[in-house]
Amino acid sequence: MEKEIPQLEPQAIWKNFAALNSVPRPSKKEERIIGFMIDFGNRLGLETLKDATGNVIIRKPATRGMENRKMITLQSHLDMVHQKNTETAFNFDTQGIQMFIDGDWVRAKGTTLGADNGLGVATIMALLESRELVHPPLEALFTVDEETGMTGAMGLQGGVLQGEILLNLDTEDDSEIDIGCAGGIDITATLHYAEELIEGPAQAYRISVEGLHGGHSGMDIHRGFGNANKIMNRILYAAMEITDMRIASVDGGGLRNAIPRESYAHVVVSPQQKEQLAATFTENSTKIRNELKYTEPNLRLQLDPAPMPDTVMGAAIQSKVIKAVYAAHNGVYSMSAAVMGLAETSNNLARCAIVDGVITIGCLTRSSVESAKMDLAHALKSTFELAGCEVAFSSSYPGWDPKPDAVILKTAIAQYTKLFRKEPDVRACHAGLECGIIGQHYPDMEMISFGPTIKGAHSPDERVSISSVRKFWKFLLAILRNAPQ
Repeated sequence: MEKEIPQLEPQAIWKNFAALNSVPRPSKKEERIIGFMIDFGNRLGLETLKDATGNVIIRKPATRGMENRKMITLQSHLDMVHQKNTETAFNFDTQGIQMFIDGDWVRAKGTTLGADNGLGVATIMALLESRELVHPPLEALFTVDEETGMTGAMGLQGGVLQGEILLNLDTEDDSEIDIGCAGGIDITATLHYAEELIEGPAQAYRISVEGLHGGHSGMDIHRGFGNANKIMNRILYAAMEITDMRIASVDGGGLRNAIPRESYAHVVVSPQQKEQLAATFTENSTKIRNELKYTEPNLRLQLDPAPMPDTVMGAAIQSKVIKAVYAAHNGVYSMSAAVMGLAETSNNLARCAIVDGVITIGCLTRSSVESAKMDLAHALKSTFELAGCEVAFSSSYPGWDPKPDAVILKTAIAQYTKLFRKEPDVRACHAGLECGIIGQHYPDMEMISFGPTIKGAHSPDERVSISSVRKFWKFLLAILRNAPQ
């Protein structure tokens, strides 16, 4: 069925998407996809360059009669989030994404699909190689490392781009036009601890939290999905309160922009307390499943015998860390007073790792209000510092302030309404788009963001609607045909 995907309509997009998905492109390891895009531009005989950060820029002249229109910069990012199901054997560094058709959806076999933002990249490729489509002067901007720090957009220098209008093709609902987004900041707490030998007889167990939805830590944060790190910590807290349980290791979550779906802990108790551990595990598992029965029907919690570890954490530091993670906010922190229904500020407790004497906790805090972003960031910093952690902020990026009077927005609304007989949903989103960063370098550039319908981004449930890609393509071509002068 994978061979059928390049035959989907519009073929100009799907064949390029299939080609992209054959090239491994993890964030911060984009060398192969950068080379792929440079070869693509050179093969077309178009002006092609790479900047110092690794962003690729390709320019194409206007079609006849469109030379007096404003140059439009089309922008998407080259990297993709790498997530897979536990049981899926797959190497993102060496394998291409394995796709299949499921009704109106294209999915991947047990991994993320890369539609975020591969569909945007493939669409721009289709425009660049077309000899028939009507368009103004085009400039393609393919950024790197959007998913783990937006360093491509951060490193973009002023004066490089020539376009006056930017179309970001990274929105995930075909009825939306986005004109604003949240900013974000990475928070990392670390603590070194002395490992202790196990004294006396003991029994080791493996605690597993699996089967959660996961999803995009911006677009899905308001949906009430379970966070594997918070669930695991709740179980550990309950066990610590009534037993002498000691932690040997914890491995929960991964990427900051993905809601954690899985967590695993290796713990030890005395033989006399193993029944108490089993009882409190059962009691709390039942409570958690009941609380999440509607949002997380596939949640799996297990307690299994495990091999004996060599060392464990000290009881005092264990207590401090478990309490800090319990206190750390996760999920929506505040809703926007300016935009009805928009999450304003949130935090994703994305990573909890305890191994070999080092505790690492990673968060991604987002907000459409810069001061609110930093307020929550400092609250989290304080929480972890009370447990003795060193806390670092990194990869801070600004939000994108809406400009509702932009000419390109009026053009897009008019074309959408004409094509589909209803107005689009013009809104700001809680995800982090690169427009805010690019806007700092190019403050006079008008920007909007739109794209096809993608569900489950940043998780193995990621899928893109085939009919939506047709709708998105039709809309984009109408905007280009009617580009402002």
